[in-house]
Amino acid sequence: MLKVNFDIPLDFLSASAPPLIGVDISSSSVKMVELSQSSKKDSYIVERYAIELLPKDAITDGNINNLDAVSETMQRAWKRMGTRIKNISLALPAAAVITKKILLPAGMREEDLESQVESEANQYIPFALEEVNLDFQVIGPAPDNPEELEVLLAASRKANVEDRVAAAQLSGLKTVVVDVEPYSSEIAFEQIRNQLPEGAVDKCVALIDIGASVMNVNVLRNGQSVYSRDQQVGGNQLTEQIQSAFGLSAEEAESAKRSGGLPDNYESDVLSPFRENVVTEIARALQFFFTSTQYHEVDYVVLAGGCAALPGLDDAVATRTQVSTMVANPFALMALSSRIKPRQLQADAPSLIIACGLALRRFDPT
Repeated sequence: MLKVNFDIPLDFLSASAPPLIGVDISSSSVKMVELSQSSKKDSYIVERYAIELLPKDAITDGNINNLDAVSETMQRAWKRMGTRIKNISLALPAAAVITKKILLPAGMREEDLESQVESEANQYIPFALEEVNLDFQVIGPAPDNPEELEVLLAASRKANVEDRVAAAQLSGLKTVVVDVEPYSSEIAFEQIRNQLPEGAVDKCVALIDIGASVMNVNVLRNGQSVYSRDQQVGGNQLTEQIQSAFGLSAEEAESAKRSGGLPDNYESDVLSPFRENVVTEIARALQFFFTSTQYHEVDYVVLAGGCAALPGLDDAVATRTQVSTMVANPFALMALSSRIKPRQLQADAPSLIIACGLALRRFDPT
């Protein structure tokens, strides 16, 4: 792996052999997942997980605004996990990373490959190389020419990486892997794809991750992304509507949204209109996919993120789109340790997809 001006012992986009915890730092919370491997090949055990809410505005648009608040939240989550493992894998938001697939001659020595990647990077990165963390991963032979290699180039401004690594260090944790959120979701998606009929071979599956402020639509075919788009809709809008309707503070509204206890008219006056808006945005996103790619249908919709478990959302999406829809649970085929409460994990699973993908990096042999 190529590292440019790194002063942190870290592999950007690479896998790690030592035990590690997957840590997803989103705009609203810190989520941690620890997995182990069972005696059966490609079979995993959910050992521990934790979700800790972040203070409002600690992170905005993927940027850490309050380093102390983020590190304290990470420390609380780690202590709640009750683990000894301090190695972690983190992910950057897609908007913070420039990625590009490039073609290079096959058979190059590793040092020549690194030099060529750095040279190619100058064409695609609008910053000086000393301002970025740069890495690459060889995907394999080019589809149309076996004499060329397809290489994934990834770069992010140093501040994006260093802020997250610094938050981990302040909380007593060591970052050994930095990935990109959509790639982490795709790793976890393999656990979901195995739950679909015939593994969804040659089928288009729309993985729709509805977070606090952004809905990411990633359409995958045979495990490879063929389309990705972000839309500005998320759980924060529901929180704000609860605040406005019932005169609550932001913290009170967020707590009530998660634990219940709202007035009887919440369902009809607030939740139902919000759910309808999310369904409309999902239908629009699929139309964008149809009009901008060679594909004209989606075979399955998988809902992830904190909003995925909204009551009735999966049924509403299936009715509007006429596509089979399920709520993501990457742990459905995994064994659970005695520490895990199955019903609680099922409720939390849709929001843990990135953390799950990051935890799975522990077992990546590449």
